[in-house]
Amino acid sequence: MDTPGRTALITGAGGGIGRAVAERLAAEGYRVVISDKEPAGAQEAARLGAAFVQADLSDPKEVWRLAVEARRAFGRVDVLVNNAGLQHVAPLERFPLDVWQAMQQVLVTAPFQLIRSFLGAMKERGWGRIINMGSIHSVVASPYKAAYVTAKHALLGLTRAAALKAGEAGVTVNAVCPAYVRTPLVERQITGQAANLALNEDEVVAKVMLAPAAIKRLIEPGEVAALVNYLTSNSAGAVSGACLPLDLGWTAR
Repeated sequence: MDTPGRTALITGAGGGIGRAVAERLAAEGYRVVISDKEPAGAQEAARLGAAFVQADLSDPKEVWRLAVEARRAFGRVDVLVNNAGLQHVAPLERFPLDVWQAMQQVLVTAPFQLIRSFLGAMKERGWGRIINMGSIHSVVASPYKAAYVTAKHALLGLTRAAALKAGEAGVTVNAVCPAYVRTPLVERQITGQAANLALNEDEVVAKVMLAPAAIKRLIEPGEVAALVNYLTSNSAGAVSGACLPLDLGWTAR
């Protein structure tokens, strides 16, 4: 196994993609630290035998505290999965400034803070894996999602910049960039759009959300977790600075 004594920190792991990643890495033998804004994440951690740190990443002080407590849990962090996220949809000219700033903090600045916290020790040990959860919106744009698109583009830039210096010390940094994944957040968007557009939910997925995609279905969280698991392995040691799409053929056009 690739994992003896190694620890993985996954943010936003109380549900959705983060939960699937935590489950997969725990099954692979990693000691796992789950972080989530909601206290219910503690139940997931208990189920997996993982440590839990409740933290609101919209507060920079909470991010620094998370870094300290995650390291304290098992003494080290070898794999960092920056997964926590949020979404707000509104016309750019009416987008609330406080929501914009909170989204940039959670989606870009918090990953920077955590990379900054753990990269030095990873380099000293000569091994580390940093996976940033990007999006199809790291490479394409959608209307009404200016804050999210801006943040996910910036996260890809951070990924590439970090990879350039980390690689010489045996640390890889990559972005996983999925299209729509079957998570509670996406399912709420489907329900809302179905009501607003007078379509059924299958039509919303195929004709609205996935209109540019070749494969008309949602991605399952476990599919994302499988790619993250590969990136944490020794077999992926030559992959760094990459934007790895799970985009259902979206960007093939």
